[in-house]
Amino acid sequence: MPRATVIGLGKSGVAAARLLKREGWEVELSDGNTSETLLQQQQQLAAEQITVKLGQSLELNSANLPQLIVVSPGVPWDIPVLVKARQLGIETIGEMELAWRNLRWRSQPQASLPWVGITGTNGKTTTTALIAAIFQAAELDAPACGNIGYAACEVALSCSTGTETPIQNCIDWVIAEISSYQVESSSSLAPRIGVWTTFTPDHLSRHQTLENYYNIKAKLLRQSELQVFNGDDTYLRQQGLSAWPDAYWTSVRGKDFLISEKGFYIEDDWVVEKLSATSAPEPIVKVSTLRMVGEHNQQNLLMAVATARLAGINRDAIARAIVEFPGVAHRLEHICTWEGIDFINDSKATNYDAAEVGLASVNSPAILIAGGEAKAGDDTGWLAKIHSKAAAVLLIGSAAPVFAQRLQEVGYYSYHIVETMEIAVPKAAELAKEYQAPVVLLSPACASFDQYPNFEVRGDRFRQLCLDWAGGGIQYNLILSSL
Repeated sequence: MPRATVIGLGKSGVAAARLLKREGWEVELSDGNTSETLLQQQQQLAAEQITVKLGQSLELNSANLPQLIVVSPGVPWDIPVLVKARQLGIETIGEMELAWRNLRWRSQPQASLPWVGITGTNGKTTTTALIAAIFQAAELDAPACGNIGYAACEVALSCSTGTETPIQNCIDWVIAEISSYQVESSSSLAPRIGVWTTFTPDHLSRHQTLENYYNIKAKLLRQSELQVFNGDDTYLRQQGLSAWPDAYWTSVRGKDFLISEKGFYIEDDWVVEKLSATSAPEPIVKVSTLRMVGEHNQQNLLMAVATARLAGINRDAIARAIVEFPGVAHRLEHICTWEGIDFINDSKATNYDAAEVGLASVNSPAILIAGGEAKAGDDTGWLAKIHSKAAAVLLIGSAAPVFAQRLQEVGYYSYHIVETMEIAVPKAAELAKEYQAPVVLLSPACASFDQYPNFEVRGDRFRQLCLDWAGGGIQYNLILSSL
């Protein structure tokens, strides 16, 4: 029986281990952490004959080496043990690559199940969710997976396969949000349609240089049969037709701003399709039917409609999906309204560019809650947007002192270091009343790992605190009196 090791006991790692076990592998799953939750998972997986090793890193000193190593998305691709594994000739892949291989026709790889692969620095979650909603409105079985929804290997597990038979019509399309980490560890992943939403500096602590980061994402698009690009993104637009001559480009600014003779653009409140240099423009769906606010969401709409049309989906299904689409949790998510003040959760804004977009999308003046674990990047645009849109800023997490210093350096002094979300929410409500601000916005411009396991947990905590406040703000009087 072949041996495989899976690194990382998260959702993706567990799904990968179960998929390998189903396919006849002897599986060991390792994680350097340990906790009560992980211990419970260890016991559960042991009952499935999957060995789990906690609190220790993988070692490759044994004579009984695995034939395959599968890496969860959060595990750096260049840690010493993975470098050594590749030097030893051990095949090393990511969880996304494992799912891709499993979901292909085994005897006819060229007829593989079609994927849409969405990547980008910002905007990919909303675009992925919107694409999945459109495909599902067209009565296609098209689950969203990857960084959103299911782990990719969970989708593969849901399908019935045989040893030499093709996938048994389990789903029609895979709609995958794919991070740079997942692209990096996927050698053969080749979507039918690749979508690139935006490109700005991010994850440089892992990828080191902007060029490396760009090339990793570009790899996914180069391996895609059809390509959709956000033509309003400054960096992608600079690459243009010289780098991507066959792509479909989009622009919210109209036909004259398309950098290609084919693409999708907005004109007179319509998303317009132009599939070739000689084809006539065709209106597809009204932009105003989309509930989400902000120009960035119009860009997301364009890319989603482009993807759907390239997949052959009709206008009626697209229109139904757009009208009904509620938006994405943690991305400019309206939580509640209390005494005329909207509380908005933008926890997914984990870098400066996303947080700048968040502020630009809400009414002003706003009370901004920001902070967490700071990332490298250019904060100039974000700070300028704070100046023009924020009545006050509440700073939480480990980045609070650094952010306070940066705000002072640009002449902004209406900030408060409050450290925790529990203090930030009632204080924000108080300040919104004081400044007659219509919005309290959580848009952190930071990762969450200093205080929360991920941005979802951070956003969930903000949501609960807001709902508690709206349901009975008086219970926070003790907190407010201590501020």
